[in-house]
Amino acid sequence: MDNFKYYAPTEVIFGKDVETQIGETARNVGKKALLVYGKGSVIKSGLMDRVKKSLSESGVEFLEFGGAKPNPTLAHAEEGVKTALSFGADMIIGIGGGSAIDTAKAIAHGSANPDEKLWDLWTRKVPLTKSLPVGAVLTIAAAGSEMSDSAVLTNEELGKKAGINTDFNRCRFAIVNPALGMTLPKNQISAGVTDIMMHTMERYFIPESHCDMTDEIAEGLLRVVIKNGKIIVDNPSDYDAMCEVFWASSLSHNNLTECGRGKDFSVHKFGHALSAKYDVTHGDSLSAVWGSWAKTLYKDALPRFARFARKVWEIDEADDEKAAVAGIDKTIEFFKSIGMPVSLSDLKITPSDDDLKALAMDATMQDSVKLSRIRPIDAAAAFEIYKAAL
Repeated sequence: MDNFKYYAPTEVIFGKDVETQIGETARNVGKKALLVYGKGSVIKSGLMDRVKKSLSESGVEFLEFGGAKPNPTLAHAEEGVKTALSFGADMIIGIGGGSAIDTAKAIAHGSANPDEKLWDLWTRKVPLTKSLPVGAVLTIAAAGSEMSDSAVLTNEELGKKAGINTDFNRCRFAIVNPALGMTLPKNQISAGVTDIMMHTMERYFIPESHCDMTDEIAEGLLRVVIKNGKIIVDNPSDYDAMCEVFWASSLSHNNLTECGRGKDFSVHKFGHALSAKYDVTHGDSLSAVWGSWAKTLYKDALPRFARFARKVWEIDEADDEKAAVAGIDKTIEFFKSIGMPVSLSDLKITPSDDDLKALAMDATMQDSVKLSRIRPIDAAAAFEIYKAAL
């Protein structure tokens, strides 16, 4: 087992109608909150009114800032920084899914460092040494941003999507009412279920590590998401199933499932390149390439893939290679069963070889880094994985 540091300081308030408690929670963090949200569904649903009422009753001033995009953009976050500074915000609250929360995190970083360019902070050209506190009101189980140390932005001018990991990304509090997920479109629920699984699997397949406790947590989380994910895709009104998936979302990306092992987010790197170029939904970009990634690398981590098949999918097969292949196939079948794309053609895109080479270069930072802790993947190998995903 590798040495590790585990830090999960987020206060989680979980259950029905808990958004009415945000005022009493937020007033312990700050006095003036910028409320960051997306296209307006949180207003139409009445959620925003409930949040504002609670904040007002607790004496917390607020200003709304909408427009967060499914793939959060640098330009919008920079606009949010200007708004936060003008308002004098001392905390940022993301209301929505991972996009709104990641945007809130970016605004918090930029607002605390007004003399620095946000992209320079994001790409670590300038060290990030301070930020404003961030809170979250979660409406979809997916990114796990409400408890994670990560956030992602797209620089549309450069056509680059990049993430930053820092403890400054840790939300001070997360308001999690699973009932808010009941009105989501089926494709958003499916993409969220996929993202939760990916956050866990991207930490799971690293070979030559001994972490029984971490393995059991990850395998249990995956079984719960597979079981309840199918239920909520077919019947979003099942509150108990929705609770299981919302809680799994938070645990899947708060670093719990990497204790003693670390993580390997190579599939996310493939997906980020796709999202930046084609603006596809994050979860879709992951499921579209996961099968080709797994079939390319499983022999290099055969015991891990075999264990995954037996423990997660309950595949009764003594031969490791046969078990591993069966587990990969079952995962792909599951993605299909909840309406997720499992190839680039399913994304309705037809990239040329030159397009795939450009994607591979983007995913590997112009062939300057090797992806994967299973086996190093350079741009040429990344091209072959994209090619196999067609």
